[in-house]
Amino acid sequence: MLDLITPHAILPNLKAGSKKQALQDLARKASELTGQHERAIFDVLLERERLGTTGVGHGIAIPHGKLSNLDRVHGVFARLERPIDFDAIDEQPVDLIFLLLAPDHAGADHLKALARVSRLLRDQSMCEKLRGSDSADAIYALLTQHEASHAA
Repeated sequence: MLDLITPHAILPNLKAGSKKQALQDLARKASELTGQHERAIFDVLLERERLGTTGVGHGIAIPHGKLSNLDRVHGVFARLERPIDFDAIDEQPVDLIFLLLAPDHAGADHLKALARVSRLLRDQSMCEKLRGSDSADAIYALLTQHEASHAA
């Protein structure tokens, strides 16, 4: 996760009332981090959602997309203040969102990053800890320590 996310890429108490608003807020944060246009990021995310929801169940969504001008895979994590409807596959509201943006040419890297995030967020105790944390530093530590302890 260290290569995907920084402490600045964490929104610990995102106030979003809808899926669209959450994606807009994530696109704004991703724009700050990547230098890409916020609208281009938002459009890529909406396009991906039209193919099928990225709400993977258990209160988790992993919106993702590809942009041509990125240098590497970037992540943004948000813990929502209040769960929102995200058209998730289990029809449960979402409160944990991990956004991934990859360069156009990052075929395998993009898929590996998606798999890593998915594995991490399938861990129920990890999700409980994330839901119980309301500071960016605490969330960052959880996201990065988990992988470090499993890599050892």
